[in-house]
Amino acid sequence: MRSLCNDITPILAETMSELGLNESDWLNLIGNATDLSHGDIALPCHSLSKLLKRSPNDIADGIMLNLNMKLSGIAVASSINGFVNFKATDSWLSKQVSIINLDERLGVELDNKKTIIIDYSSPNVAKSMHVGHLRSTVIGDSLSRILSYKGHDVIGENHIGDWGTPFGMLIEHFLECDNIEVGDIDLKTFYKDARTKFDTSEDFAQRSRERVVKLQSKEPDTIDLWKKLVDISLIHFNEVYRMLNVLLNNDNLAGESIYEDILPDVVKRLDNQDMIVESEGALVVFPDGWVNRDNDPLPLIIRKGDGGYNYATSDLACIINRVENIGGTEFLYVVGAEQSQHFNMVFQVARQANFMDDSIKSVHIPFGLVVDSNGKKLASRDGEAISLKDLLEEAVSRANKSILEKNPNMSASQREEISKMIGIGSVKYADLSVDRNKNYVFDWDKMLSFEGNTAPYLQYAHARICSIFRKASLQRENFSQIEISIMNPHESSLSRVLVGFSESLDKSISHYAPHRLAVYLHKLAQEFAVFYEHCPVLVQDDESTMNSRLALCSLTARTLNTGLNLLGIDAPDRM
Repeated sequence: MRSLCNDITPILAETMSELGLNESDWLNLIGNATDLSHGDIALPCHSLSKLLKRSPNDIADGIMLNLNMKLSGIAVASSINGFVNFKATDSWLSKQVSIINLDERLGVELDNKKTIIIDYSSPNVAKSMHVGHLRSTVIGDSLSRILSYKGHDVIGENHIGDWGTPFGMLIEHFLECDNIEVGDIDLKTFYKDARTKFDTSEDFAQRSRERVVKLQSKEPDTIDLWKKLVDISLIHFNEVYRMLNVLLNNDNLAGESIYEDILPDVVKRLDNQDMIVESEGALVVFPDGWVNRDNDPLPLIIRKGDGGYNYATSDLACIINRVENIGGTEFLYVVGAEQSQHFNMVFQVARQANFMDDSIKSVHIPFGLVVDSNGKKLASRDGEAISLKDLLEEAVSRANKSILEKNPNMSASQREEISKMIGIGSVKYADLSVDRNKNYVFDWDKMLSFEGNTAPYLQYAHARICSIFRKASLQRENFSQIEISIMNPHESSLSRVLVGFSESLDKSISHYAPHRLAVYLHKLAQEFAVFYEHCPVLVQDDESTMNSRLALCSLTARTLNTGLNLLGIDAPDRM
């Protein structure tokens, strides 16, 4: 609990100084308690034992006895097993939660603004988006929302695959398709059919290579076909992005094609730094410290032997553009874990070549796979990648069926609207609620359940609160001005969680981990359920208590709504 730590630290400093300790000895030891039944904040004294030549228990006892009078009204200190635990008082919590209730930003302070570029989603042109694109898209979108909420200038970039060797075979394949317009292309099969031809027909492969040369030389008819393939793909991408409710659109496109003209400059700049080495006909860079299994230097290929450029060249050109044209100060790449080595090598080469200096932070944000119940990569029955659009439509359909069973009298239009919120939210939350570094099992029944750590559970908690005000004919927004008074342990427990919203965002940012916000929101919904069960809200014979509890309800709804929106998930007012 960050704000409690801020309040007790100056008081604790006096006691620690009296013990002969400097801040460097103890300040970094303070943190959130692991056992919340003991306190909110904990100070372990074990490492102080060597400095003070006393047992941790003795040190903790002495600090506790010295502090309790000084902490009056803020917290109560206790000593357990060499830990000093600090538990916020109800009066302190009442004050803090009342301040947050008045704040439109729910106690979240703005950071010093940075220009942060987030590279995420990155599908390939002429292919339908599949389930493998889900994680990058929703993780990147959530980080973009959270960082923007904290006051940063966030630029999302969708580094789509829209250039290079594959387009030779794609264009040739299209030309061989009789009586078909670009708009009639089936993106689910088009790329696969072109690849099959390329792998089985040497004549087709040769024509495809010749078409690449025409593409790179900007031959008008070839460029026209290339643009049509890109355009039809963008229609599909944007449809999926709208379904997913993510922030990406055509304004965020930063495909490989926009760097094509500056790729030779990348080679020139590296050569001017004496970093380019010719190896087996290719131009490569050997970044320090990278070796292969045989302990030989590992190359980063800049230009292939046939004169074509590699992914590394595009990524280096991208860094140059982001530094020199956009003015970014932090670059985040939400890309699968299998690309970790590639990005670490690219970042190292970019710094060595002075494409970016040490003031710029570049981070690869890896993630695991979406797997089935057997731990295998999620795929269709025939082994193909599952279409993301089909998966989202299935989610909405299942949600619609579930809502119909629970609310048979709900109008069809209202059910359709809520089904989209629940179905899409379920898919996104199942992803975002898991540590991004881990694989997660795609389970329809679990993700659409109204119980457990799921989107429907959180969405229902929000709708439940809205119904309290609706049924009582009260305006929820009127209760943001109400002072909250904590009178029992259930109000206290809920308030403790509410005070931690800002800290949950900071943890999500510091670890690039949206699941930390999801964990917080689930805890908040759970605490509200306990509070609502034990604390009657509409207490007509005690207006002060009723208003205070309604203010807690209102603040909980606002926090759930804001938190879910930062995950890119809608919070319906009724379900």
